[in-house]
Parts: sequence; structure tokens; C-alpha cells
Amino acid sequence: MCLCFRCRTIFTSLGLADFTKVNIEAIGSENNYGPLSALPQGTRECALWLAVHHQDQKALNIMAREIAPAGTGMAPGLTAIVGGRPKVSPVLKLFSFLHDKDTFKIDISMNGEHLETYTPAKTVSQSNKCSRPAQLIASISNACKGSHSYRLEDLAYTRSGDKGNNCNIGVVARHPAYLPYLKAALTEQSLAQYFSHLMEDTDWAKKVTRYDCPGIHALNFVLHNSLGGGGIASLRSDPQGKAYGQMLLDFQLHNMPSLEDLRT
Repeated sequence: MCLCFRCRTIFTSLGLADFTKVNIEAIGSENNYGPLSALPQGTRECALWLAVHHQDQKALNIMAREIAPAGTGMAPGLTAIVGGRPKVSPVLKLFSFLHDKDTFKIDISMNGEHLETYTPAKTVSQSNKCSRPAQLIASISNACKGSHSYRLEDLAYTRSGDKGNNCNIGVVARHPAYLPYLKAALTEQSLAQYFSHLMEDTDWAKKVTRYDCPGIHALNFVLHNSLGGGGIASLRSDPQGKAYGQMLLDFQLHNMPSLEDLRT
């Protein structure tokens, strides 16, 4: 983009380093869908999203000042600058880690009166396994086939959001009978491939983790390192992955029986 090129020329003349990261999106062109876009011919009207990182605040102040002349005398067809001149803000990142809770003293008070000092248990048991009815396991392996194809939206609700640089996507079956088909189609590999254009890792095994939520006939997916840094550290237009669940609703499930037959 000519604006970035112009700023880089100014940086060089002032002895400043280059941007550490640049993100340019055309909002309205289904940029976030990547190769899954339903607009293969492009769009004639869109909003430009431009965000940059730099180690020096001075360089970003230059970038902010150059926005106005870019809007009036650079790219033809540019109609307006939304929000005016941008402001420089620091980049804050979330780093999660485990810390020994024995090093913390936990005092519990009520109405200004100390009640007790909490002492955590010395031994803790943990299991990632959940008990699942044998009937459900059998239904997954014996799910009947058919000639119908459906969008995921026909079979499930979705909801998504961030945890640092990871995104959670919850998929809840609209009917318990749909769950075996969701489990068969929505694998860790298929989700990793579907969202590969938004992820940083190249190994699919590191991209997606799937968890069962049997109490509500649902699945939860964790998409690792999929938000470009996450939160205000991300330069993306969807830094919290709020649209990921909506995007997944276009996922196609094939060779299924009639949904009406499954519900009866």
C-alpha cells in the first residue's frame, strides 16, 4: 500500500526502523473467510482496515499524520476516513502461566472481620476424561448414511470468543440425534483446515483441540494461536474471534440422512 511505502521512506530518512507488523484487510470482501469466501470475483465497495506495529512511538505518530494526505491525494476511489486521525496506543499481551498457590496467603473477611485463612489441599486429582454413555458411543460408530448435504447451521448453534491468542468455538447440536454426525464431521483436522488461513502454526496437531460437552450435546474447539496476538495485541479486525462461530456455520456436512428422519 502506498501509505505504508511513503511512511517507510520517511522512516529511512529519519533513521527509524521499519514496522514490526502490518495488517491490511478489505472489510466487505470476506477477507476473514480466506479461500472460503463466497465472493470469488471480489467486491466493488469495501472499507479498508489498516493497522501497524512499531517499536518507536515517533514512527507511529508520523503514520497517523500521513493518513489525511493519503485520503485526499493518493488512492482513487477513497471516499472517507472513518474516525479521523488514529491515536497511538501501547500493545498489551496476555501471558498465562501456572504458579504454585502455596506461595499465596488467602485471608477471608466479611464485614471487616477476619473469618479464616484458607489453606489449599496438598493433593489434587485431575482427569481430562469424561464418562459417556455406551449408547452414545455406539451411535457415533453406527450413524446411518444418506444422500443429503447440510450446512452446519442446520444442525447446530455456535458461539465463539477469545482466551488470549486462542479462540474457543462452542458447537451445540439442535437435536441430540445430530451429535454423532457433528462429531464425525467436525474433527480437529477439519477445523484446522477450515481456519488454516487464520492460524500461525503449520502443524495441524498444534492448531485445534476438541473437547466433548455431553451434558448439552455439544463440542468445544480451542483454536490455538489463531487471533494474531489476541485482544489489543492483534492488528486484525476481529481480534477476539467473535465471528469464528458464525463463519463455521457455513461448514458442509455430506452423506447424511434426512434431518426429519433423525428427529423421529
